[in-house]
Order: sequence, then structure tokens, then C-alpha cells
Amino acid sequence: MTRDELILRTRQLIAEGERLDADPSMTALTTWLQLSDDLLSHAWGTMDRYHLAWLMVGKPKGIVRGRPMTPDEEADYVREVVSQKTAALRMSLDAVERQGMPFVGETGGVGPGRGTGEVVSEAPATGDAPGRSIPLDPEMQRRLDEARHAASEHTTHDPGAGPAATRRAPRPERLQR
Repeated sequence: MTRDELILRTRQLIAEGERLDADPSMTALTTWLQLSDDLLSHAWGTMDRYHLAWLMVGKPKGIVRGRPMTPDEEADYVREVVSQKTAALRMSLDAVERQGMPFVGETGGVGPGRGTGEVVSEAPATGDAPGRSIPLDPEMQRRLDEARHAASEHTTHDPGAGPAATRRAPRPERLQR
């Protein structure tokens, strides 16, 4: 999937979510959720229960159990789930369109943000990194530069040195045998 396809499909799903909010339907919600889940998992990978719980998608505040929902309760449920999932779609769109983050299913090259979380602007900002519209705090920039330098010098595996050269996490004494 190309970046333009992901942006287009995400915008379409956001627009459909807005229509669902205006005219709630449980059947339409089910289809819309499946389409949005498929798109998001193709672009960003699958989400486990932890991620979904963190996003609070599909976790309405007032759950009706043991009886069918009234039409008003169903409409409220649909609106609540739609607002949560639409917010997740908007975050995805922002990451791909404005921040230029690479995504799992991407074809045709990596976007201008290169996955660094930078906000990409059309014209370079003065006195800062090219394409960056929001300047970093000087202390944050120093720490970021140090971390990048340390990462560039770090090697995790030297294929010619054998398995002993592979770095491993320390083991607590009680787990060692």
C-alpha cells in the first residue's frame, strides 16, 4: 500500500465514522469497524488487547448486559465507539500525513519524516534542522544528539566473533543455574 492510498482510505473511514455518528446503525458500525481494523492492522500491525484497552476502543462507559439495548442505548453505544475509533484513525492519519512516519505495509519508499517523529513542513524552518517546523528545546536536542551518537557507535553482534560477542540481558542470580 502506498502512502497516498493509506491517506485516502483513512480519510474515507473518518468521513464514514462522521456519517455513523450522525446516523447510528449497529450493522453499519460492525462493517465500519472491520474495515478500519483491517486498514490499521495492515498499516501499523495487529493490536493486542492491551493496545485496544489503552485506546478504549469498543469499551463503552455504560455497558448494557443481559438484555437487548433500547434504540437510544444502541445509538449511544454506536456513537461512543465511533468517536473512539475515529480518534484512532485521526492519529493514524496524522502520523502518516503530517509526521511522515513509515508504516508496516508501506510500498514505494519511506516518507519524509523517516519515522523520527519529526513534524515535516513544506519549507525548512530557519535556524533548525531542514523540514522541521517545531524547534526542539536545547536540552532535549543535546540529549537526542547524545543518544543518536551512542546508538551509532553501539554494535550488538559481530558475525565473525561467534556467539559470545552477542550482547544479552543480565540474568538475576536466582534464575542462574
